[in-house]
Amino acid sequence: MGVNYTARALPPAPGSSRSARLLTAYGPGLLVAATGVGAGDLATAGIAGSKLGTAVLWAVLLGAALKWLLNEGVARWQLATGTTLLEGAVRHLGRPASILFLGYLTIWSLAVGRALAAACGVTAHALVPIFDDPVTGKVVFGALHGVAGVALVLAGGFRLIERALTLFITLMFVTVVATAALLRPDLGALAGGLLSPSIPHAGGEGLVWTVALLGGVGGTVTLLCYGYWIREAGRDRPEHLAGCRKDLGLAYAATAIFGIAMVIVGSTVEVQGGGAGLLVDLADRLSLALGPAGRWLFLVGAWGAGARSRLGVGQWGPSRCADPRGRRGRAARRRASRTDGLVYRAALTGFGVVSVVGLFAPFVSIQKVYAVLGALFVPMLAAALLLLNGQARFIGARHRNRLPATLGLAATLALFALFAAHELGWLTLR
Repeated sequence: MGVNYTARALPPAPGSSRSARLLTAYGPGLLVAATGVGAGDLATAGIAGSKLGTAVLWAVLLGAALKWLLNEGVARWQLATGTTLLEGAVRHLGRPASILFLGYLTIWSLAVGRALAAACGVTAHALVPIFDDPVTGKVVFGALHGVAGVALVLAGGFRLIERALTLFITLMFVTVVATAALLRPDLGALAGGLLSPSIPHAGGEGLVWTVALLGGVGGTVTLLCYGYWIREAGRDRPEHLAGCRKDLGLAYAATAIFGIAMVIVGSTVEVQGGGAGLLVDLADRLSLALGPAGRWLFLVGAWGAGARSRLGVGQWGPSRCADPRGRRGRAARRRASRTDGLVYRAALTGFGVVSVVGLFAPFVSIQKVYAVLGALFVPMLAAALLLLNGQARFIGARHRNRLPATLGLAATLALFALFAAHELGWLTLR
């Protein structure tokens, strides 16, 4: 979250460098991968690995595949119709869809705001350990991040440091993958976790954390950002769909590799109590493999991911509340982006207060609520793509869902329906 373009990207000149051509071709996908490596998803994968081990690596692969399918549908809709998926949903599905999404987005923003504030607090305490108790450090530093987040969003100054934070996230990505390899995990156990789907009981929490891991891989609500990124990259015609598919394939392959690596590293660490020290324990585990530099890179990267995402949510969530109609037309979007309105400032302050109050809950509980709420967006998006992309009168006969896409989206809904039935006690999954 929090990535903004100021001008449409132009195609590279014939004599431009290979790196410039690659950036043009895969830039939006790289943003997808970077956005998917958020502090909340980082903690979710680590906690899932700690609680369930490598038996749920299959959920990482399945989650990445589902996100590719969903984002391909988002891109196909936009390239075929010239409108974003949200605009299409409001236009064709009516007011109930608009109200449902706005209500969900408000709840999700509150949950993710407090989760990211907690993650920032934990990593900041690890970097500056001035408190004996990590829980106290989480609360104090998390509260400071909440206040600073509100101030920076109002000032609009975050863009100046965003590139530096992205660099830290990239370094963290490389560090985590390298550490997972250096830990020399059991290849037989890894193969079993990837190829033999199972859900450990884990004291009754196995299914919840599996769903959280499956839904968290590669982002949740941020899936909708891809449509805006390809528009700014100059992709606005159906002929660009093939490039988007390759772009997304690279993005979710990288995301799956990172998710697998995080589960492997997390499986070597035991969550203690509320888990406020989990990210610190993970960083200490990295230092055993890569030395103090590996620990530092992980913590700074995790902090950067949290700060980046926290500010992005702080900018996006209040805008939606300030103008619930801000989904149609440029004028409406301009109204939604204003930061001088009373409703916007009230919503922004409300998100900040909820983030600070939520810090007093256990870290693992905060991450569970955030991850499960995010996972719920997956079946919502799958249903919207089935309805909008499945009808020629909406998207055109040439671009509507073919059989593989229809089966994949239907399977996504069925999968989450099975998980829900299990949680309600209607059936038992093993």
